[in-house]
Amino acid sequence: MRRREFITSVATVAVGAACAKPVVSWAESRPSGQLPRRPYGKTGIELSIVGLGGIVVSKIGQSEANEIVAWAADRGVNYFDVAPSYGNAQERLGPALRRYRKAVFLACKTQRRDAPGAQKELEESLRLLKTDHIDLYQLHALDSVEDVDKVVAPGGAMEVFVRAREKGQVRFLGFSAHSVEAALKAMDSFGFDSVLFPLNVVCIQNGAFGPQVIEKARKKGVARLALKAMAWRPVGKDEKPPFKKCWYVPASDPCLARSCLFYTLDLPITAAIPPGDPGLFRLAVELGLSYQPSCKQEHENLIAQTKSVEPIFRHKG
Repeated sequence: MRRREFITSVATVAVGAACAKPVVSWAESRPSGQLPRRPYGKTGIELSIVGLGGIVVSKIGQSEANEIVAWAADRGVNYFDVAPSYGNAQERLGPALRRYRKAVFLACKTQRRDAPGAQKELEESLRLLKTDHIDLYQLHALDSVEDVDKVVAPGGAMEVFVRAREKGQVRFLGFSAHSVEAALKAMDSFGFDSVLFPLNVVCIQNGAFGPQVIEKARKKGVARLALKAMAWRPVGKDEKPPFKKCWYVPASDPCLARSCLFYTLDLPITAAIPPGDPGLFRLAVELGLSYQPSCKQEHENLIAQTKSVEPIFRHKG
């Protein structure tokens, strides 16, 4: 079977998973390969190019969460990211990951900016995730330079982060942001191991949003992790979000999803977290199994499709 025919067949199967409600049984399908992995900075750790965002397992039963995690692990997903703000995701992910814990890279976050609040959330996350350590602990959603100033100030959350690393409760420190200015300021304020940032074709091409963060991170040796790789456009004023666990309109068509995901994976990043919808996560993994760098024609075709598409984030600088 030729490569393009294989990709088409994989996408056809995957789109069924993305559109079916409920998601087709996770236990029935057999693994069709293992996701490629890339280095997480200079740590010696390698992460699957597609990770599982905890929202995927929120608001579902434990048995289904177990099936999703097992399905993902069978295909080589070893990067799992969760946060207290993702509903009951920590409660579901902890038990589901128990048999895989030693083999996976578990990332968690706190949105608290003060030390007491961050300490409380860290302890609760460790309890709910049923683990004695978190591999990557992140400041969640730094959306302004003021946020950065708060966490690095005396009594700020970074005091807990550093102390937790010294005690072995966390291994690496990072942050997520939805602001170019906040991300740049954070990397200048502390020696983080990684940044988790929205990186997708529409935001980069039409919003000038993202390249600055990639460049700064590369210069400072900060690993890059991508959010919103399959984001396409905002939800219209009189439009309902097409997926309950996704506040924007994602690229759900298999061909467009493949192009968007591969565009982000072509960037100098370690891994991408797809949308929180279970079917879209499944689609991303299935597509990621066949990942190869986009050719010039594929890249140009995608850029042409983005013309006049409104990005979900813009850089105002």
